[in-house]
Amino acid sequence: MNIAANPVVEADQTVYLKDYQKPVFLVDSINLDIQVYAEHTQVDANLVMKRQTEGDLVLLGRDLELKSISLNGQVLNVSDYTLDSEQLVIHNAPNEVILETSVIIHPESNTQLEGLYQAASDLYVTQNEPEGFRKITFYPDRPDVLGVFTTRVEADKKYPVLLANGNLLETGLVGEDRHFAIWQDPTKKPSYLFACVIGDLAVLKDRYTTSEGRDVALEIYAEEKDIPKCHIAMEALKHSMRWDEEHYGRPYDLDNYMIVATSAFNMGAMENKGLNIFNTSCVLADEEYTTDAAIMRVQSVIAHEYFHNWTGNRITCRDWFQLCLKEGLTVFRDQSFSEDLQSAAVQRIDDVAVLKAHQFPEDSGPLSHPPRPDHFVEINNFYTATVYEKGAEINRMMATLLGKEKFRKGTDEYFRRHDGQAVTVEDWVAALTAGSGVDLSNFLTWYNQPGTPKLEATGEYDAVAQTYRLSFKQSLKAHAKYPNLKAVPIPVALALFNAETGEQYTLQSEALFENGVKDGVYLFDQEQASIVFTGVTAKPVVSLLRNFSAPVNLEFNYSDEELAFLLQYETNGFNQWQATQTLLERVLLNDHDAAIYVQAIKNTLPALVEKDPLLASRLFDVPSEGYLGSRIDENYNPAVIQEKRNALLNTLARELGQFCKETYLALDPDLQKDFSQAMGVRALKNIMLMMLARQGDVEAFDLAYSQYTNTRNMSERLGALRVLVWNDALQASVALEDFYARFKDEALSLDQWFTVQASHPNATVESIQTLINHPDYDLGVPNRIRAVSGGLNSNPVNTWSFGVEHFVDLAKYLDEKNPILGSRLLQVLSRWYTLAEPQRSDVLASLEALKPQVKSKNVVETLNSMLSI
Repeated sequence: MNIAANPVVEADQTVYLKDYQKPVFLVDSINLDIQVYAEHTQVDANLVMKRQTEGDLVLLGRDLELKSISLNGQVLNVSDYTLDSEQLVIHNAPNEVILETSVIIHPESNTQLEGLYQAASDLYVTQNEPEGFRKITFYPDRPDVLGVFTTRVEADKKYPVLLANGNLLETGLVGEDRHFAIWQDPTKKPSYLFACVIGDLAVLKDRYTTSEGRDVALEIYAEEKDIPKCHIAMEALKHSMRWDEEHYGRPYDLDNYMIVATSAFNMGAMENKGLNIFNTSCVLADEEYTTDAAIMRVQSVIAHEYFHNWTGNRITCRDWFQLCLKEGLTVFRDQSFSEDLQSAAVQRIDDVAVLKAHQFPEDSGPLSHPPRPDHFVEINNFYTATVYEKGAEINRMMATLLGKEKFRKGTDEYFRRHDGQAVTVEDWVAALTAGSGVDLSNFLTWYNQPGTPKLEATGEYDAVAQTYRLSFKQSLKAHAKYPNLKAVPIPVALALFNAETGEQYTLQSEALFENGVKDGVYLFDQEQASIVFTGVTAKPVVSLLRNFSAPVNLEFNYSDEELAFLLQYETNGFNQWQATQTLLERVLLNDHDAAIYVQAIKNTLPALVEKDPLLASRLFDVPSEGYLGSRIDENYNPAVIQEKRNALLNTLARELGQFCKETYLALDPDLQKDFSQAMGVRALKNIMLMMLARQGDVEAFDLAYSQYTNTRNMSERLGALRVLVWNDALQASVALEDFYARFKDEALSLDQWFTVQASHPNATVESIQTLINHPDYDLGVPNRIRAVSGGLNSNPVNTWSFGVEHFVDLAKYLDEKNPILGSRLLQVLSRWYTLAEPQRSDVLASLEALKPQVKSKNVVETLNSMLSI
């Protein structure tokens, strides 16, 4: 069976990487004619194809009404082909084929948001990754079939915007009421990168001249009222284009670059060649309407999709098992870009926080899989934190080992070898190896096995010899589907500090990648090994995995005092934060005394507030209840964790006392020189306000209401609103009413209104139901669903009680309407098996009861995996 040529299978069947076969036919070119009408859309396709191997001509198609088909000018009879709900098969096709088909589709009733669908009454858009194009026309819809696309789009003139990939060739009228546009993309691409947009949208225009002298027209399309919120995205786009030229030597290759914003979009954004389609949450940004974090995300996602032009589009995946090749590399690239936008240490903290909150639990639960899976039932279920975030960490490890110069040589070789090709992870690692001259082949192990390695380290100081020996051991939790787990290469970035003076030692060791440096990297690639440092004049405090140099769980027998030392003296901002996190985990999970942490914060904060307020704000990142829960493998009681966490925060607030109010009153973001500095001041100001509320300060709510009322910045306004609402302050209802009145017509801002109420620590079934029953809650808009569900899930006590029914009901409803979203929301409950009784049995019963009520491959595969424990 040619699995790769027919990857759509029943829910109980599995597609395997080992069964990959080359496509039988390749596509030289495809001409599409898409005619949109009120009650249907007609799609005519002309495919020029050539045989590559023996076999039938297989075209994939789903929900298509075939009106006509001809082969090399001859109309085919029903007996000339086989057609079912998933594919059209032509037997005995000649070696060269011109295939013409005409089909009818119904984007106006497409709620799954795949293929071509009506996103709003005045807007049609596409989403074709990974398998949406087969819902538009019959095609060998797989990433290793690349062709030149020429697209004619025709619609009523009430839709003035007619877009497709590439360069605009022609526009014209069709009678009095209709018009058309013809686009051609000169670069061969797979079908998942095809896009078209038909609608009534306004546009923000700009231009950019590439390093090669190409003048590129830049256009961002959105609703008229949202155009003022597109300027930050436009500047981020130009910054991204310049950054990719400077850091990777990659100029843009078309005459235009277009972005379209829609709220009816399952993903964050999509990198279709030259025509990106974005969720509004990832393109609209303005300090009055969106938070600082949202603005940073917009800039990051803009960069991510632009960087895909080379790492994903010009060089694409051979098959969907290689998804982490394009996504992991591009996430690493957008993270590096974002490090230039704000404090690099804080960016790294934020990235690792996401990794630990989402990918580490995934790696330790029933949904665990390698960054490159070797099998799947529904590929949409593998757009996961493991593929994206862990994939990025693998690339970061290789970049760390190579250094900037050699990594650049490796990427240059990758682009030189594979431009215009569909490739594999092995091709990427081989090109890096060849370009840099450093053998990286052992990093393939990271791609091919699941689980988070445990790195155990011990230190031994010899005062007489003045040496310090570090010994390492690595292990992986056994996995039923992957019995032969191997040791992986782990770059250990480290530093040694004099425990008496706080000064950093110069590292001397033959095992280091570079000797005689303060910041060193040791490659640990065995099950056990040691490294010895010489010239260590006093017992040191070691800082390991600096900047989180590998995605592992570190176990080192630090004393609480040593962690407090690192919090004060470590020069790497990330490891300051990491020492804080480790110390807090001990307090919250192992009942260590909080006094050492509180004193270290007191010692560190005053100077850090002056130097880097954003980093200072991150030192208040007490691990979330969700993350703490992910660290408990059995008898997890969410209420106990919540109680301990609240007690710690209350202690911290009380001990900081007057410092919080003095700092709050002294902070003024309006005095800062740039956005990054102002963002840090706002973040710290909001935390100080929360601390004041926890102290029971009678002025806290007056200050919060004043901050809410007197600002035009969403981060400040929302920070104050949270304090009022989450503490049930007298001013809360007035502030909520005011927020709604101000922003009821601003969808993204209104999402925040829903979230701040859904995330109330004492939310109830009734309060969540009130939000769901609100006239502005819409099950057809993914952002609005996530606004409530994400808020609810921020409080595990609520998630694992009445929230279970909420997520099960959503999965049941979305199973047919939008199974991609339904599957992802159901994954919130994936670690049910760690709960203490009776919650564990209650949740299991709910999941078991869901099984006969769902049928989509997306939800069924997720549910079966969750119940496989």
